[in-house]
Amino acid sequence: MNTMRLGAALLLVSFLVAVTGYAENKYVGAKFCSACNKSGKGGTAYAVWEKTPHANAFKTLLGDEAKKIAKEKGLKAAPSEAPECLKCHVTGGGSATNVEAGFKKEEGVTCEACHGAASGWKSTHSKPENLEKAKAAGLILGSKDDAKACEKCHNPESPTAKPFVMKDMWAKIAHGKPAAK
Repeated sequence: MNTMRLGAALLLVSFLVAVTGYAENKYVGAKFCSACNKSGKGGTAYAVWEKTPHANAFKTLLGDEAKKIAKEKGLKAAPSEAPECLKCHVTGGGSATNVEAGFKKEEGVTCEACHGAASGWKSTHSKPENLEKAKAAGLILGSKDDAKACEKCHNPESPTAKPFVMKDMWAKIAHGKPAAK
């Protein structure tokens, strides 16, 4: 009888996982991504990211301009601690609890801001034959035709907002795919 209950419980859990999808992925941090995406082995996405304002998004919160804006907005905390600022200057919004030890908010807006928390797909996404598996595990592929993810931060709510033209911005962050072997 206990074996039947255990079997039924396992069947129920399997069904629930299948219906609801993968468990919540954790943010791993940009340094993890750099191992394969810096030199060309897995592409040069990390090297491209390092040269973008996204890589320095958190650092901008430490500057005098950010402090001035925070004061003007009446924020109670320093910009580097204020949720109003962190929501766009840190992957995961600065308050994510689903993080692995390698994740550092100081990295700013990382790969995972666009591609989703990576713990579930980090080891499978690099091989073309695993792409669908990686997407099923939470990998998000960006599109130059879809600005929704970008406009969560690049919008008039930002005190330093500039007109956002997806085509122009996409060109600044485009990193392509690694060459096929």
